[in-house]
Amino acid sequence: MLLKDKNILVCVTGSIAVYKSLELIRLYVKAGANVKVLMTEASQRFVTKLSFEAISQNRVLDESSESWEKNQELNHIDIGKWAEVLVLAPCSANTINKIANGIADNLLTQTVLAFKGKKLISPAANTNMIENPVTLESLKKLKTLDFKIIDSQIKELACKDVGNGAMAEPETIFYETARELLKTNYWSNRSAILSGGGTIEKIDDVRYISNYSSGKMAASLALALYLKGAKVSIVSTRGHENLPLGIEKISVQSSQQMYEDLVILTNKAKKENKKPYLFMVAAVSDYLPENDFLGKMKKEMIGNSWKLNLKQNMDILNSIDKEGLISIGFKAEMDEVVAEENACKMLQEKSLDGVCLNILKDKSSFGTNDNEIELILKEESFSFSGEKGELSLQLIEKLAQKFADE
Repeated sequence: MLLKDKNILVCVTGSIAVYKSLELIRLYVKAGANVKVLMTEASQRFVTKLSFEAISQNRVLDESSESWEKNQELNHIDIGKWAEVLVLAPCSANTINKIANGIADNLLTQTVLAFKGKKLISPAANTNMIENPVTLESLKKLKTLDFKIIDSQIKELACKDVGNGAMAEPETIFYETARELLKTNYWSNRSAILSGGGTIEKIDDVRYISNYSSGKMAASLALALYLKGAKVSIVSTRGHENLPLGIEKISVQSSQQMYEDLVILTNKAKKENKKPYLFMVAAVSDYLPENDFLGKMKKEMIGNSWKLNLKQNMDILNSIDKEGLISIGFKAEMDEVVAEENACKMLQEKSLDGVCLNILKDKSSFGTNDNEIELILKEESFSFSGEKGELSLQLIEKLAQKFADE
């Protein structure tokens, strides 16, 4: 229920992409939001009002249904007062250019002109129309007027042309809307760098050493930070593939690759105004093969038994210069007796600001959607449990409280 009780107004214009807006509204409703829809006459040539009313469970506002009766809220002024965010998806080139020039010659453009809240535009048009200098100039102008533009995609369009102009995917629009509604002053424009997944240490060109870490916790935390407004970068081996486009995703395999990318990102983030965060969520291999064999080692070369020599791996978290960072380590333990003692030892020895302790029952604990974490700080600790997305939001809210002055 990420958007529980949030009020969202979805405005749809004349585009074949209108059908995608039905899925977008379904995502909003599933997340607990209240959704109302405003349709132009042109949009109803593609999808009927009835479809949108069924999905949103609210009457659609259009030229024929506008009412000024008391308590109706079905007019271009009252519906704007009700909504916390206005989402134009799809938004045609015609409507983009009208809005940029303050033209209010239909119910939709009147509503946009009267609306004072957060506004998002997801363009959809033929490539020649979307890339026309007039439209590009209008989009540029709207950005300066505090409209959030969700870039269109390069795909095969309805006209069979291949090019820029397809509306962004509903999930992308959903996450950008959620970000606008949930972002906070503390996290907005603050860099948050994460590592995730289990590192992959090469034996030869077809074999490697790794572990069961799925990368789900790191991905959930990255998403939560993004929704709160942070500038998120995740360096991960797996689990990050479906994160929003606005998150910088760096795919790596080995611990050496992970370390090098984390150093680049942290050094860059230290130059920014807000103190950045480093979340070391990855399960880094403690040991790696002593030798790196080229090609594939044959059974004939190895023999009946194989003694694979391993050497101790670098300690990434200890190696990174954490000066100027708020650094949070993650520690997975299976022995409850010594788990907290080991986590406190990690907090002190690696000069961290906090450690998230996760006690695993067995190998089946990896890859689940739920988790239990104890956040251990220098003088106190806090426990969180539940679905990883919800847990992540609770965790970063607590961090924002505890490091409010940073």
